Amino acid sequence: MMRYFICLSLILLPLVYNVEGLKIEPSPWKPIRNVQLGSYVEIGRFAIEEHNKQSKEILAFVKNVRGKEQYDNGLRYALIIATRNSDGVAKNYEAVVFERHVIDRVLESFKPI
Repeated sequence: MMRYFICLSLILLPLVYNVEGLKIEPSPWKPIRNVQLGSYVEIGRFAIEEHNKQSKEILAFVKNVRGKEQYDNGLRYALIIATRNSDGVAKNYEAVVFERHVIDRVLESFKPI
């Protein structure tokens, strides 16, 4: 019986250590094949809304131009988004959004390109 517990602890200890003690490295960035799919459009719109709240600027979402994604204890998206301001001037921005769950999103950066 004691051997059973020793063997079990030798199996479970590394698993617990990996979950608790080690940070898993993020995956490499992968290009998004179709940034016009609904879930990516939703993320692009979220980025614009958050930027508008934070900056008091009024940008309108036009479309996602391209993007890439990465797994890092959730999903991180880097999207190039076409926008229009209140004067109708078009400009592209790069937005980075981190998502753990569909309702748990954070705009990490938003900059003109």
